[in-house]
Amino acid sequence: MALYLEHFGLHEPPFRITPHADFFFDGADRGATLEGLQYAILHDEGIVKVSGEIGSGKTTLCRVLMERLPAEVETVFLANPSYSRSEILHAIAEELGQPAERNPASALRDLQAKLIELYASGKRVVVMIDEAHAMPEDTLEQVRLLSNLETSRHKLLQIVLFGQPELDLALDKPTMRQLKDRITHSFRTRPLKVDETGSYIAFRMRAAGYKGREVFTAAAISAIARASSGLTRRINVLCDKSLLAAFAANTHAVTPRQVRAAVADSDFAPVAGRKMRVAPSLTAAALLAAGAIAGASTYYWFDRGSSPVAAVPAAAPAPPPAAAAVATKAPAPDAVALATSAQTPEKPAAPVLSPEQSRRFDGYGAGGNALLRERLVATRERLEHEPDASYSIELFVTENSDAARTERFLMRARDLVPLEEVYPIPLAMGPRYHLRVAYGAYPDKGTAAEAARRLPPKYQKAFQVELRSFAELRAAI
Repeated sequence: MALYLEHFGLHEPPFRITPHADFFFDGADRGATLEGLQYAILHDEGIVKVSGEIGSGKTTLCRVLMERLPAEVETVFLANPSYSRSEILHAIAEELGQPAERNPASALRDLQAKLIELYASGKRVVVMIDEAHAMPEDTLEQVRLLSNLETSRHKLLQIVLFGQPELDLALDKPTMRQLKDRITHSFRTRPLKVDETGSYIAFRMRAAGYKGREVFTAAAISAIARASSGLTRRINVLCDKSLLAAFAANTHAVTPRQVRAAVADSDFAPVAGRKMRVAPSLTAAALLAAGAIAGASTYYWFDRGSSPVAAVPAAAPAPPPAAAAVATKAPAPDAVALATSAQTPEKPAAPVLSPEQSRRFDGYGAGGNALLRERLVATRERLEHEPDASYSIELFVTENSDAARTERFLMRARDLVPLEEVYPIPLAMGPRYHLRVAYGAYPDKGTAAEAARRLPPKYQKAFQVELRSFAELRAAI
């Protein structure tokens, strides 16, 4: 759970990057796009396309759309863009409860029979394909053929493609002309403007239970809008880190100072076609502000009983000019690590869980059988000793954290992956436990990303995996 919730009077973290329907922002044309998608799906409007930059809210839009469609609409969500032409037929058929034949022609015929059966029972079927820009051309051609499945008056299958701007470029190829001609509606999730960024931030704070005056100053919002290029995922990252920096400084206002610390602790790639405007080069003071983020986490893990003011000084003395020169001329190491090492020259102690965090493992494990308890003990041991900079692969986070259900998942998992690499992590969010399940421990983000690409196809299809540092995993307990 975020460290600053009680400090700001929040019920839950307001800026999680995982999709959450309760935090859907309908400004900046998002609401109109959602309504347009609903209309297109319910009125047999052929293939629909939604494109936008990475982190612009496409997946959130997809999840909200799936929740708001009527009960008579059967949804199939495909998150794996690497399906071959035959694999996509099998994936759709299996989602609809129809095991497909290996022969592509037979598989297509069986799928059509299943769709006719569903149509006759009053059901509509919509297939939502995420990351469609990465699909092979041959698979996209199969998508076009699937769109031809229809009765004399109605489509048997609606298709919605979600992808990055590269999807538009792929569809502009001469070989994709037939598919492009079947796209009846195109939507785009554009970046937020400065005023929309302010409305978005305020909405997320209120949705998380905040009731006071605005936390983010106008200058801070402008800085976040510039540094994020208006992309909602980046806005979420910067806001979360800015709130943490404000908590560390024992203040209830987020100013450009905290935003600079957040930007220093983030590593955003430039957005294609746009010049990334960020805060000015970091001074030594900005580096120390970034260090406050790491300091807050260290305080939280080692001493929950102390005052944040005592643990993290509200105003650190300015370094002498020579120190400032060293800080500004340092090569590109992580800003937080640089600031922290400047304040604590000795090697820090290994991260440990607080007694409260350990009790959550005990409380959740009390409801499980031997397999779950064994994995919880191993997970706690791993979290106690794995360095902050190591990464794991988050498979999913769920509110349905019934221990027996988790036990069944673990029993199935051992047939697919080494069970000693599966880490169930209980999260106390509100009156009941939530559960995060992560996989593996890797020395850096790149290694974790490569491992994620090697996950079993079933997991790649079922889960929207995210890469999480162990510092992040511990802080969220």
